This record gives sequence, C-alpha cells and structure tokens, in this order.
Amino acid sequence: MLLGVNVDHVATVREARKETEPDPLIAAELAIRGGADGITVHLREDRRHIQDRDLRVIRKKIAIELNLEMAATNEMVGIALKTRPDMVTLVPEKRAELTTEGGLNLSRNRRKIQRAIETIQAKGIPVSLFINPSIADVNNSKELGAQMVEIHTGLYANAKGRKQSEELRRVKVAVKRGLDIGLLVNAGHGLNYTNAKKIASIKGLRGLYIGHSIVSKSIYLGMEKAVSEMKNLINAAARR
Repeated sequence: MLLGVNVDHVATVREARKETEPDPLIAAELAIRGGADGITVHLREDRRHIQDRDLRVIRKKIAIELNLEMAATNEMVGIALKTRPDMVTLVPEKRAELTTEGGLNLSRNRRKIQRAIETIQAKGIPVSLFINPSIADVNNSKELGAQMVEIHTGLYANAKGRKQSEELRRVKVAVKRGLDIGLLVNAGHGLNYTNAKKIASIKGLRGLYIGHSIVSKSIYLGMEKAVSEMKNLINAAARR
C-alpha cells in the first residue's frame, strides 16, 4: 500500500515566524528516505503554509509521486498545468477553517469541478476527488470523469466506540463501490499511528495520505523514523 506524506505543516511552522526554516523540501527528502511513496502539498488560496516556491522546488527535486491538493479554481488549475504534478487532488477550501473539514460538495460545484477535471486530465495529469464516504459521491466522481477518489476518513478518525465502527463501515462501503466501478481509491484525513491500522486493512485501497500525525511525531523522532514507523504499520495491516 502506498503512503503519501503531506508536508504542509512543516511549512506551517515556518510561516508562523515568516522564516526560511523548517524547509518542506528537506522534510520531503527525509520522508522519502523513511519509505514514503509520495509527497503531498496543499497550495491553498490564502498561502497559509505551502508557498508557490515550495511547490516548484519540490516538483523539481523529488523523484517520487507528487500529489498537489488544490481547490478547483482557475488560478490553481493554471498552476497545476504549469507545475505538472504527478496527480492532482481537488479539495474544498474555506478561508476560516483550520484544516479541510469534509469532502467536496459535488452537487453544488458540479460544473466547476468537471471543467477542472477535464482541463487537467487533458494534459495527462490524473485527478482525484476528495469525497465523503458516500455511495452517491463515489458515483458522482465517476460520472464527472475523475480517475481516482480519496475517501475522507476524518469522521472515522474523530469518532469513538460504536460510532467509529459505523464510520469505518461507511468508509469500507465507499471503497468497495469505488473499486466496483473502476476507480482507484485512496483514503486520508485525521489518520494517526493508532487509527490508521483499520483503514490500511481495507482490501483494494491504493494508498493512504497522512500528514499532521507524521509531522507531529517527527518532532520527537525525526522525519525519517516517523515515516518508516507509519509505513511499516500500514504494510503490516494491509497484509492481514
């Protein structure tokens, strides 16, 4: 199973002081040494963490999959076409949110999302949609022409007890539906060294995309060891 490591919050620390360090590129390189299969950066419209230069430099320097998370805006589509990441994940954005709060609203923003998908994929860059664990959203993703989806695991990650079991079931059902209709299926958001195991054990998942928990642990262990521990954990769960 692939592990995509999101290095946004390395940039969050840097931007808190508007300094030059810590550097997301160095974090990405260490993550690769730890076993990361891909690097994710989210270039937000308000540039609260990752900056345009970070994206350019990371695109130039790393040889593994670069996943650009972005809103489906004309500005971001233009940046994606110029930078040419290995894949684009379209995500919702709200200026006031601390982090992405849920999946895309595919009904309300259908035409805008479809135009972004068509434009980006016409240049040979596959598009993934960040969606809630919903059969309707999976079906809509296929109809819109996306090649991949990333199932939002935030509700599962934040739930406890029976509620978490219910949310896990919803994720499993969404994954199965995606696979059944020919989508590549990923998962991510809120996953950590405890709750990632049950998600990693879901058969057919292409990969997990994890950021905050790995960056947090890297403060204590270093990025390379933090990534290595997560990679070993999800591989063990996936083999069960």
